[in-house]
Amino acid sequence: MSDLGTAAPPVSPGLSVGLDIGGTKTLAVLLAPDGAVLAQSRLATEQGATGVIDGAVRAVEGVTRQAGMPFSAVTGVGVGVPGLVDADDGTVRHAVNLGLNGDPLDLAAMLSARLGGVPVGVENDLNAAAVGAAHLIEAESGSGSTDLAFLALGTGLAAGLVLGGRLRRGASGAAGEIGHVPVDPAGPACPCGQRGCLELYASGTAVSTLWPSRTGRPAPVELFEAAAGGDLDAVVARDRYARAVAAAVRMLVLSVDVQHVVLGGGVAQLGVPLLDAVRAALTDESDASPFLRSLDLPARVRLAPGRVPVGAVGAAVVGRGLAAPATRSY
Repeated sequence: MSDLGTAAPPVSPGLSVGLDIGGTKTLAVLLAPDGAVLAQSRLATEQGATGVIDGAVRAVEGVTRQAGMPFSAVTGVGVGVPGLVDADDGTVRHAVNLGLNGDPLDLAAMLSARLGGVPVGVENDLNAAAVGAAHLIEAESGSGSTDLAFLALGTGLAAGLVLGGRLRRGASGAAGEIGHVPVDPAGPACPCGQRGCLELYASGTAVSTLWPSRTGRPAPVELFEAAAGGDLDAVVARDRYARAVAAAVRMLVLSVDVQHVVLGGGVAQLGVPLLDAVRAALTDESDASPFLRSLDLPARVRLAPGRVPVGAVGAAVVGRGLAAPATRSY
């Protein structure tokens, strides 16, 4: 396929494109200078280094064309990807669901070259989602410098942290890895080598263990539907899971006192039923503790706002910051 033409030299924040590249799909958004989402698209992800780069170029080209905007107006592109990301040099490795092994892929430089030199930033997908959630919440509320944790309930369990409007990666990139905090030293073995880690109870995988799918549909959907239908075993399993997620929320608030804990990941697609169950669990815990009650934990947990992909939005915010570093918030 042909590469995009050379863009105008970036001198101030213009349009930015954000890509959230997952194992099966790539989500793209076009962000206006004022932070509004102008267009969004979805396409299948290609595997391997060449496939990832080619797919990223197509996604950028497609979302700008959809909005009727010239690519020359784009001043930065951000990419959120799974795996081990070095945000400083724009490399990624060990993104196994993208077909990338332990050899570093110079994603930022290679994609920038294909896009005519437009600056490209690369961020871990969970961190990008946290930035996107912060951006959307700030736009919704009209406030700035949001403190939040984006709690991803997926195959594993981890959180992306934005503190005082700044993304917090940690000294070794392990900030927010609460899934590997042991909550039951006598519990089952975790792949990380410890026992009784929180992700064994609060991840999407944990739902499948609690309530294996009977029909081939996602286990969380089946569990919550059965509980809503009055199945007593399902009610017990749902409430047990909600208490585990509530423990993750409590851990995040008590460790970094974030204003918002945003539920994300595959399980969060349940929406309001999940939110209600987790809030109910937090309320029950707070009823027994004046200290927890004073923190108003149920009010801090929420779903991501809007109907746009938070990971792609966060990546676009990363891309926007490349054009004018002085305005960068994350």
